[in-house]
Amino acid sequence: MKNANTATWSGIRTVFLDRDGVLNEKVPEGQYVSQWEDFRVLDGVPEAVAKLNRAGMRVIVVTNQRGVALGLYTVADLQALHTAFARFLARHGARIDAFYACPHDRGECNCRKPLSGLFEQAVVDFPDVSAAKSVMIGDSLVDIEFGRRLGMKTVLVMGTENRAPGSETAAELADLQCSSLLEAVETILSFA
Repeated sequence: MKNANTATWSGIRTVFLDRDGVLNEKVPEGQYVSQWEDFRVLDGVPEAVAKLNRAGMRVIVVTNQRGVALGLYTVADLQALHTAFARFLARHGARIDAFYACPHDRGECNCRKPLSGLFEQAVVDFPDVSAAKSVMIGDSLVDIEFGRRLGMKTVLVMGTENRAPGSETAAELADLQCSSLLEAVETILSFA
């Protein structure tokens, strides 16, 4: 983990999470998780999300889902998967406040991370969300770029297999590096 100026982390109210590689096992590049049966929740995720909930932080998932644009699954399939994941978390005393997904291919929209569209969608639903009081936790360069462009704190989760291209650059740009979501959450909460 990089050294962090703890004073700059106080006041975090919203935690943005990438999905694949942070909440569930990342599949190899070019493959997609499209149904609950293939969604493997990473160790410590329910506990981490529950800790954020208990701390009064909003938890929002922002995920690029290019597989929809490629015709491998539908938006309805994606919503069903997220509903099943929400039920799973509820059984463990945890909840995600909202899921936002970009179903487009590269260059077709403004919502594909690292562009800001998913954040803008969140602000429509939660007008009090502020990038300055938010953190982005992800496992790839696009996640870190997304957070940095908006002025958020950023955390790179390094403990996953099948790392996305650019992870070395992401490690240099991120404010913190952690091995898991749980470690990231515990670190953020220790700064509060």
